Amino acid sequence: MSAITATSAAGPAAGSSIRSWKNPILLSVLALVAVAVFAIGAPGNTATFRLSAPNDVIALPDLVLSARLVGWMCALTLLAGAAYALAAVRRSEPVPGWVLAGFSALFVLGFLTWVVGSARTPNVALYGLLAGAVTLAVPLIFGSLSGVLCERSGVINIAIEGQLLFGAFAAAVAASLSGSAAVGLLAAAAAGVMVSLVLAVFSIKYLVNQVIVGVVLNVLVSGLTGFLFSTVLSADSDTWNSPPRLPVLPVPFLADLPILGPILFKQTVVGYLMYVSVAVVYIGLFHTSWGLRTRAVGEHPKAADTLGVNVNRRRFINVLLAGVIAGVGGSFFTLVSVSSFGRDMTAGQGYIALAALIFGRWNPIGAFFAALLFGFATNLSNVLSLLGTPVPDQFLRMLPYLVTIFAVAGLVGRSRAPGAIGLPYVKG
Repeated sequence: MSAITATSAAGPAAGSSIRSWKNPILLSVLALVAVAVFAIGAPGNTATFRLSAPNDVIALPDLVLSARLVGWMCALTLLAGAAYALAAVRRSEPVPGWVLAGFSALFVLGFLTWVVGSARTPNVALYGLLAGAVTLAVPLIFGSLSGVLCERSGVINIAIEGQLLFGAFAAAVAASLSGSAAVGLLAAAAAGVMVSLVLAVFSIKYLVNQVIVGVVLNVLVSGLTGFLFSTVLSADSDTWNSPPRLPVLPVPFLADLPILGPILFKQTVVGYLMYVSVAVVYIGLFHTSWGLRTRAVGEHPKAADTLGVNVNRRRFINVLLAGVIAGVGGSFFTLVSVSSFGRDMTAGQGYIALAALIFGRWNPIGAFFAALLFGFATNLSNVLSLLGTPVPDQFLRMLPYLVTIFAVAGLVGRSRAPGAIGLPYVKG
């Protein structure tokens, strides 16, 4: 009798979690948009995508696509994908991940072909578009990895924005005073730790609401760096705000490969550290005893405590490690992107990193690809604004944030956060 009751109680909940119409409706709307814009509204031109630079060791031919043909092919395939999703939900089955991934890729292909074919100059360097997307995603990836470390430990990290901003500020000041970009990189890591230390002390030791602490830290760092920028850095920028840039360190021969060369083998130290950090955090979380204890602390802290794990100490250490990662990501703004610090120059990228963390389901690899998606959207808006496309410039500037909203609220589905996230642990 109890088994039947439990089954009947679990049945509707399980069915309701599977029978969700959110994704099919969203896919249907996007498919209809594709028919109206990419197919019916397709220009008569061709869209040219350059795959290799003139100095690449391997020259790839340009990819020339008919905007009308590709538009109709993408639109019809997207309609079929939306119909498949609707049928799957009617059968009370989840929409497969490959359907969502393929739908997203085809929609991007249709959009790119339509917008490039409609531009005054209907050609674009695809290798530059992808390389620029990875470059812009660097601080997002560091920020999302910082969030993974914190939230897998059970601590909500809303302060990613403040960690990035303070890292950028410290990197600019330290590198300017010392004349060394390496010193600026170390100072950025230390600045991230300082912000994390405040977060850890108030949220873990004094049990203050973690969301409130994170928001207050973001406001505090914004106000502090803004004040110092206007009173100190602007007054004597040559001394305080003229940091040297980190040099690009290309790998011989590999850096000249088409498409992948600039992305993987033509980076600064921060770029290479990004790839290393993703691998280290992933391996550490899922293939080491440290990662097992970290995930246990974030899921079931009481059970971890009974097995001898010091819950609060592990959370404290992981939050500080997250500060190191976010601080290094903040150095990108002043040591790689531009050679000076500007007021609120992170421009909300810490919040986009938080969205990438959620979209990636609290997994370092997932967060990495989610951050790449947002970086691609940002770079695409910059490139398209230069091509003279029919898309209004205001919409192009909105594109990264629209992608963030659709990714988190629409395509991500039901994400399960760590079980004890945001809950302070009191031993006893």
